[in-house]
Amino acid sequence: MTAPRIYLIHATPVSIAPITEAFTRLWPEAKLVNLLEDSLSGDLADAGELTPALNERFLKLATYAAQSGADAILFTCSAFGDAIDLCKRSLSIPILKPNEAMIEQAIERTPRITIVATFQPAIASMTEEFQRYAQHKGVALELTTHVCPGAFDELRNGNVDRHDALIADSARTLTNSELLCFAQFSMTSAAQQASQASDRPVLTTPDSAVLKLRGLLNA
Repeated sequence: MTAPRIYLIHATPVSIAPITEAFTRLWPEAKLVNLLEDSLSGDLADAGELTPALNERFLKLATYAAQSGADAILFTCSAFGDAIDLCKRSLSIPILKPNEAMIEQAIERTPRITIVATFQPAIASMTEEFQRYAQHKGVALELTTHVCPGAFDELRNGNVDRHDALIADSARTLTNSELLCFAQFSMTSAAQQASQASDRPVLTTPDSAVLKLRGLLNA
């Protein structure tokens, strides 16, 4: 069997390392192709919401990947849920949102969850995904959200240790849930520190996404 060709579509370069590392550990046979369009995050922040034009840009990227021989597509940008849903409806290959596998895993474990993000626009889209899945499962969700100020800028400036420390400091104050869920692939490096600081388990999106994708394509 030929190695599956997985297109990874990124809206920020800081997502590339965490997902590549997760594939290397959990599914090294997969052949990865990276598509980076790093104006998307800034354009979403400027617009304040997903616009038809942003949705269309996502569909163009996904269509390009499908026409280039992708067996599956994984989006790594968590603030664009509705745009990814449009791609799922429009194309026939498996397409995975960055968060969906982690959300399924989280809600199976506990209804008392805190979403932790470093990029404010990721919260709205992810909250909606959590609520939709909990409703589908008949779970009474107790969801809180928290944004770590300054951490995303530190990471973009190459200060990984400072980024991780800011997230861990925030995690220490989050005492009203049983599980922390990181909203972005780019936060993965802080998972262990945040778990120790908060004395709570932390779920990250890359590992969950790779395992789900592998299951879909091997089924």
